[in-house]
Amino acid sequence: FIFIFFLTTGEENLLAILKRRWWKYMILGIIDIEANYLVVKAYQYTTLTSVQLLDCFVIPVVILLSWFFLLVRYKAVHFIGIVVCILGMGCMAGADVLVGRQQGAGENKLIGDLLVLGGATLYGISNVCEEYIVRNLSRVEFLGMIGLFGSFFSGIQLAIMEHKELLKVPWDWQIGLLYVGFSACMFGLYSFMPVVIKKTSATAVNLSLLTADLYSLFCGLFLFHYKFSGLYLLSFFTILVGLVLYSSTSTYVAQDPRVYKQFRNPSGPVVDLPATGQLEPSVTYTSLGQETEEEPHIRVA
Repeated sequence: FIFIFFLTTGEENLLAILKRRWWKYMILGIIDIEANYLVVKAYQYTTLTSVQLLDCFVIPVVILLSWFFLLVRYKAVHFIGIVVCILGMGCMAGADVLVGRQQGAGENKLIGDLLVLGGATLYGISNVCEEYIVRNLSRVEFLGMIGLFGSFFSGIQLAIMEHKELLKVPWDWQIGLLYVGFSACMFGLYSFMPVVIKKTSATAVNLSLLTADLYSLFCGLFLFHYKFSGLYLLSFFTILVGLVLYSSTSTYVAQDPRVYKQFRNPSGPVVDLPATGQLEPSVTYTSLGQETEEEPHIRVA
């Protein structure tokens, strides 16, 4: 709710945003909280290794949605980098099997696997919508609206589906600190992720997040005395190589950037192109930065 404070003044204040786009943010808020819920719930049914591997499904979802809705086009080196990252993730899953961290399957592994796939799909939808919003509207608007609707609907879901489990929690100051620490980490993740997405892309962010399980492993080595395997280091460096390959060249937009701006701002003034005018070739995302008021919007006949 901190970010809602910054939406209370100016032309695009809280009431104006709610009036124009409230139902869109409501749907996006539901998608985001269900993505988190499904993946966390999956740990009750399937193994850690399955969650790690199937959670990679978010990457093809983001690529396809970016291709069709954000008009992003990838080059061969991007796909090579993506494949290398996924191979690194598979290497880490293999290390989990070797050291025995794959245990923990619950009563129905199939249900758990389906929950992970569903959560990964919703994550992909949420991330692509987030990229569109932070590039074309406002990072503060995204965080404020997601916080508003996400808190509302997650509270309702908690009261309906998890109230019995909540009553069973043996509350003390240690558990309280763990919840506070978890909330602080999620606050940091949601605060910085839009910044990184705006500077890179949803695809690049999800590839980077593949290393998150490795960081948790390194912490677990000291806190829970996990067994270590050299494959973890191989996995880490493989993912880093894939990220370097993916970031070595820019993606580009399939349309002329002026046409793309007209698509984003259909209410703006329209200027006709000469009949013989040619569209500019596709450009990288970096050329679609802050728009200036002097730029005319183009309509293609």
